[in-house]
Amino acid sequence: MEKDLVEYIVKSLVDDPSSVQVNVVEGEKSTILELRVAPEDIGKVIGKHGRIAKAIRTVLQAATAKTGKHTVLEILD
Repeated sequence: MEKDLVEYIVKSLVDDPSSVQVNVVEGEKSTILELRVAPEDIGKVIGKHGRIAKAIRTVLQAATAKTGKHTVLEILD
């Protein structure tokens, strides 16, 4: 569910939605979502002063609040 949510949000932001990749790494108490986009779209995902990335992380935290698991979004180069 988290993967689909992040993919949907990021694909609507970038110019090249086909290059969006989300890899899920499961842990005992946390889930890490590794996000990769095209190099020219990285600025659109992060935003000025990291505002868009922070907003995506906030929506992700709200969506996973009931599960009790901590979810982390990492934006990779």
